[in-house]
Amino acid sequence: QVQLVESGGGFVRAGGSLRLSCIASVRTSETDTTAWFRQAPGKEREFVAATTWSVVDTVYSDSVKGRFLMSRDYGMNAVHLQMNNLKPEDTAVYYCAAAPFTRDRHQANEYVVWGRGTQVTVSS
Repeated sequence: QVQLVESGGGFVRAGGSLRLSCIASVRTSETDTTAWFRQAPGKEREFVAATTWSVVDTVYSDSVKGRFLMSRDYGMNAVHLQMNNLKPEDTAVYYCAAAPFTRDRHQANEYVVWGRGTQVTVSS
């Protein structure tokens, strides 16, 4: 089964930027739909963004729309999440997830492969 490894998390002040990466161990149809979710302490896992293999249709949560940009690097079997104008409420562990297809890309239970996550901390 394909494995996903996230990187790029860290500590940043409000208004700053970070770029997360998620690299898949192999290219398979299991990563045709790839998403980012996040989970803050004491809260449920929350959808952030998702894209299809062609990157024609990328969707974002309302809380990050206009600030975050998801892209795909075909050569590296990777997706990236450029996060700009970060806010303290963006603090969370960010997870990469993948599935061959989904009926609703916003739902975590649609994804079959998950990375271990990378911590993002935004100070005020």
